[in-house]
Amino acid sequence: MSDASMNPTPSPTGPAGCFITVEGIDGAGKTSHVEALAQRWITRGLEVVRTREPGGTELAEALRALVLARPMDALTEALLVFAARRDHLVRVIEPALARGAVVLCDRYTDATFAYQGGGRGFDLAVLTQLESWVQQGRQPDLTLWFDLPPAVAAARRAAARVPDRFEAEPLAFFEAVAAGYQRRFAQAGARVARLDASLTPGEVAAQIAAALEARSW
Repeated sequence: MSDASMNPTPSPTGPAGCFITVEGIDGAGKTSHVEALAQRWITRGLEVVRTREPGGTELAEALRALVLARPMDALTEALLVFAARRDHLVRVIEPALARGAVVLCDRYTDATFAYQGGGRGFDLAVLTQLESWVQQGRQPDLTLWFDLPPAVAAARRAAARVPDRFEAEPLAFFEAVAAGYQRRFAQAGARVARLDASLTPGEVAAQIAAALEARSW
């Protein structure tokens, strides 16, 4: 596929056929806002595909289970994440966009650059090459970045659930992940809307609404 075919121009009057991602470190609170985002467009008669990464297909979910539970080196981790992403793109994301659905995805490649590139310290040039091979130009039309200090996110995680292999990492890991997000988004341009995730859920929701309304969505 050409880059043009994989990134159609978003509609100026709505997000039909658009790819929207939510990003942030574990504990940033992004997942709790996904349902409200979906309902915003469902009530307008649009099809909304809610999905996640790693995951979204039977194969990708199996790979996710391995990544979250099994110890492995950074290259193996990155390869599994991109293998899951490829299956997700081919089977879910691209078909949904082609039929005009809104695709709302909890994490995408920005997370790979933050977690594997930042947290694991893995070679960014290798990640960039994998990104090119696997995605063939597909990037989100909008990314909502839930930006939260790592120490605050750690406190939220501790109160919420039993940690997986990533969530059990020390604070220094999440500080490196947060720096990875900062580095990635410094080069991402207008597709990223930064949200102050330290605010109340209502205040975060208002920031999300403002970001969407700025795009007439």
